[in-house]
This record gives sequence, structure tokens and C-alpha cells, in this order.
Amino acid sequence: MSFYRFAHGVVNVIFRALYRVHYEGRENLPPQGGYVFCSNHISDLDPIFVALPVRQQICYMAKIELFKGHFTGRLLRALGAFPVDRGKGDTSALDRAKEVVKEGKILGVFPEGTRSKTGKLLKLKSGAIVVSAQTGADILPVAICAPKGMHPFAPVYVRYGALIRNEELGLTDMKAASQLKGAKALLTERMATLLEELSCR
Repeated sequence: MSFYRFAHGVVNVIFRALYRVHYEGRENLPPQGGYVFCSNHISDLDPIFVALPVRQQICYMAKIELFKGHFTGRLLRALGAFPVDRGKGDTSALDRAKEVVKEGKILGVFPEGTRSKTGKLLKLKSGAIVVSAQTGADILPVAICAPKGMHPFAPVYVRYGALIRNEELGLTDMKAASQLKGAKALLTERMATLLEELSCR
């Protein structure tokens, strides 16, 4: 058993005992990896909540600051995460992201680039779109909300949307700014719709 599978199993038991997690759209989870997993971002616990029903390993692209601690850095890498420097164009992180997809794993991205303090979807960055364009990967839109906050025994809602096929993004020319803008608009629309559909009461 891999360390990821062991950790996933342990955390699954703990979090399902501590939180009232409601999942919708599980039928949309692809049986195989090799795609980009895009969720909105409301708390530090998001990577755990959105990953619990997913059988394959999700390799998250995470801010470089999280890797500065010796223990946390080693733990995150052991779980498949890798750092990205959000303050500049990090080509090494982009290369690693493309490798993850080509290896048939799931690339986890929070395309807002930071947590939303209001729970509303922020403007998306282009990283996930670029990876999809350069690898031919599909994108799975995901939404999470916690109307009463991330407190023990509080309800948390997660919804998985229909897979956005690569051809739907219309990315035939990476140099065409209009195509990147259109693809990002499509992803934004799908994620925003998921948030609206969630049973956050």
C-alpha cells in the first residue's frame, strides 16, 4: 500500500467522523486519471474534502510557502503535491503539472490562486487551461462550500460537475489570447454554476 493510500484511508475515517460531508455528482468522477481537477478554494481543508471520494491519487499544485517547513514540505511531497511560485511565471511547476497528467495521474488545481473569504468564486488564473491545452487533458470542475464554516460537526457540501472535454475548450492555438479567454470563461461558468446548484443551506 502506498503512503498516499494509507493517509487517504486514515483521513477519510477521521473527517467523516468530524464533519457532516455531503457529496453530489459522484457519477461524474472519471474511472481513470490523466485529467485536471479544478475546485474553488474556501479553506486549507479543501484539498482533503474534495479528494475523499476520489479513488486515484490527486497531485496538488500548492503554493511554495507550504513547502518551507521541513516536515510539512516532506509530507506534501510524499502525498504527491509539488510547489508553485505564485509571484512569477513558474515554468518548472508548469512542466511538473504536465508530467502529472501525462503519467495518468490527476492534477489538482485551485484556479482562483487563493482562498475566497466570501465563498464566492474569484477570478480564475490560466494555469489549468494552459496544462489542458498542452496535454490534451480534460477538466473536471468541482465546487465546495461550508455555510457554517469549517468547524467540527458542521456541514460541508461538495459537488462534482460533468467533465469538460478538451475539445470543448476550443484551444487550437495557444498564442490566441481570445481562445484562452474563452476557455477560462467556460471553466468559470461551469464552476460558478456548480456553486449555485450546491445545497448550501
